[in-house]
Amino acid sequence: MRYALALLLCLATPLQAETISAEIGRTGLGATEARLAALTDPGDAERFALGGVRFLSAVEAALQLRYAAGLTDRTGMLPFLRLPLADNPAPQPFQPAMISDLFRGVDATLSQARAPLTEIAPNSDFALKVNFADLWFDINANKTRDTGEDAMAVLGPMLLGWQWDARDPATAAPVVKFDAADAAWLSAYTHLLQGVSAIVLAYDPTEPIDRILQSHAKMQSLGGVSPSFITGAGGAGLDELDVIAIVIAALQQQPKADQMAKARLHFLDMIADNRRFWAAVALETDDANEWLPNDKQHSALGLTLPPDTGKVWLSVLNDAEALLNGDKLAPYWRQEGAAGVNIAKVFTDPRPADLAGWLQGWAAAPYLESGAVVSAQNWSAFEQLVGGEAMLLSFYLN
Repeated sequence: MRYALALLLCLATPLQAETISAEIGRTGLGATEARLAALTDPGDAERFALGGVRFLSAVEAALQLRYAAGLTDRTGMLPFLRLPLADNPAPQPFQPAMISDLFRGVDATLSQARAPLTEIAPNSDFALKVNFADLWFDINANKTRDTGEDAMAVLGPMLLGWQWDARDPATAAPVVKFDAADAAWLSAYTHLLQGVSAIVLAYDPTEPIDRILQSHAKMQSLGGVSPSFITGAGGAGLDELDVIAIVIAALQQQPKADQMAKARLHFLDMIADNRRFWAAVALETDDANEWLPNDKQHSALGLTLPPDTGKVWLSVLNDAEALLNGDKLAPYWRQEGAAGVNIAKVFTDPRPADLAGWLQGWAAAPYLESGAVVSAQNWSAFEQLVGGEAMLLSFYLN
């Protein structure tokens, strides 16, 4: 009887619900995404979590593809290709189409990530706490959390820059409280990465990669490839000279006009979402586990943002929007007077980006026109405000 009463008491007492953060730590991104996507009546916290998990799933898929193909060095010049990875002892043969496949998959997943974010009202009062110690990427796709798969180990150097190496290793992973303002920030970041993906797909690097792989293989067969004069790297794999050659060869192709048009629209949408974020975060009066704080708040990541960071950054984005709309022109290094490059036309009338042509001017000529040229004043003000961390914070702020 005593045991029966104890059992009834246990059944009558609700168990403490597992947080979404802890669920990710226990089951991984894929299983958490599947459960959240199946909810028939999700709350705003669950909508944000679904968007966030899908965003991280895009990163995970890219890491898995890189690891499987042995693309574990950091010679890449694009998002997802520079994140640190441990070497795969038995990689699959690298296929030239893998890079375009990677960014095609990223583009699709990020569209899915943004979908639930659009259903969150700007005045929603939800809060979702995420312990970054719970986040991990199944890099080797074995459904087990292994050494080196913690999200902070992968993303920390990108988020914190030089501060990552200077930190105390014993410092606990940050706990961040995400809210409605952060939904606008996350939406902006999906647009930013989709814009980059669209440019990669516009200048599809598949054929240049194939061509350079073949030339590299021939040199290997004739006695080996000499070490790079840049870093001294050498061996059977591609080095940074090969990567630079791939980029130059890809840019010399005729880009796909539809992808360039998509890229421009994504960048404009990113700016619009960024404005929504800063307008919302400026109204916040709390100061608890903030992701990207206003002047009276503190970052859970430990980063210190100078006063007026948001205001100055929005001025930088205003310049970017003016360039993307053709309202202002970009300065060209050989052009004097009130004239410059119409960046909007680079997207709406794309042409092969010949390096020598841009250095001399003949490739820039179709885009040169008279008009107001954007100044470096706002970017210089941003650099002065944040010191030597301008590029780091530009990725954080998007």
